[in-house]
Amino acid sequence: MRFSIATLLLISIDGTLAFTPSLFHSKSSALYSEVATEVEAPASERKASPPSRFDTIKKNWKGPQAPVETEGLDFSYDDFDEAVSQTSYAFNRDDIVKGTVVQYDKGGCTVDIGAKASAFLPTAEAALIQPTTTTTAPDGTTTVSMTTPIEQLIEIGDDRDFQIISDEDENGQLLVSVRRIQYREAWEGILARKDDDEIFEAEVVGVNRGGAICLVDGLRAFLPGSHLAGQLPTDDLIGQTLALKFLEVNQEDNKLVVSNRRAVVETQMSSLSRGDIVPGIVKALKPYGAFVEIGGMSGLLHISQISYDRIEDLEKVLSPGQQLKCMIIDHDKLNGRIALSTKTLEPEPGDMLRDPEKVFELAEETAKKYHERMEAERKAREEAAKDIVLGLGDSLDDLTSDDDDDSDDLDSIIAA
Repeated sequence: MRFSIATLLLISIDGTLAFTPSLFHSKSSALYSEVATEVEAPASERKASPPSRFDTIKKNWKGPQAPVETEGLDFSYDDFDEAVSQTSYAFNRDDIVKGTVVQYDKGGCTVDIGAKASAFLPTAEAALIQPTTTTTAPDGTTTVSMTTPIEQLIEIGDDRDFQIISDEDENGQLLVSVRRIQYREAWEGILARKDDDEIFEAEVVGVNRGGAICLVDGLRAFLPGSHLAGQLPTDDLIGQTLALKFLEVNQEDNKLVVSNRRAVVETQMSSLSRGDIVPGIVKALKPYGAFVEIGGMSGLLHISQISYDRIEDLEKVLSPGQQLKCMIIDHDKLNGRIALSTKTLEPEPGDMLRDPEKVFELAEETAKKYHERMEAERKAREEAAKDIVLGLGDSLDDLTSDDDDDSDDLDSIIAA
């Protein structure tokens, strides 16, 4: 007969249960030996049980502490209890409160804002400007993730404003944010800058088919490709810092549109005048002419202004990337348009087709002669116009003289 360790031998006597010590004593030695053999394991295979809560407290106990002296103090424990009971812990969503960062936690940090429980600042809410990593899965889905740890965004002991972004949870904890305060401050600065219509700089952080994305005070702004001065929206733009002006600012729709061309026009067009010789680079060829980059701006060299000779094939005369010199013959400072000419720099008509390098080498000298010729023609026109005016004056004088003679004859006739 075998017994398990939890077996108790009970016998029903007259409807009651009784313990049989004789049977127990007779089998006790065998039972103990069998149970010990089956239950006990070698010491090397037994696992140490974790310490109990009492063991932990006992280990950390450092003996009785010295009593706190409260005699002679104006503030007692009763006063403290009363002060606590009278303190209001009313914290509402969107409130701005003072707080202190006390420790880092997984996914964020703990902030003391004077509430019943410490608040929690998630990493995503720690700063407005945070580097991100974009990954594209094989199925084409794009995921944007934060790459900056909380330790690099905020420091332990920082005293600053925090915005409450949640209600208390079951533990009385609140969620707070720094990013939303910085977001509001960024919009306030942008609206003020828009009113002043000032030029500012921003970094290009991305490009797409329509243009580029710039980071303005931590906010994403769209730069249309048509408002890029002398450049195209390619990956080469990423990381560049561009001069910009605002085109559209709409806080309600979270919409920012900026222009690089307007900023460049305002800073550079003021120094350009008709007749100036400027270097440029051919950016694109069109059936009606070539677009030439001039100091970050785009100017049009019309096909009729390339040479005095007729051009049958523009690609045989100019090519993208070619460096040349042009004369500014007209400009629209308001819209940033520039009209260019190379035929005015030809020493002889048709030199742009035969020897363009000669044209560019002698550009300044030819331009000087061109201006002298234009000045001489202007003076000739003025002299011609003056002669015409003087001739008209003499004619009028003659007419008036004839009228006076006729009047004298009439008077003499009447007198007779």
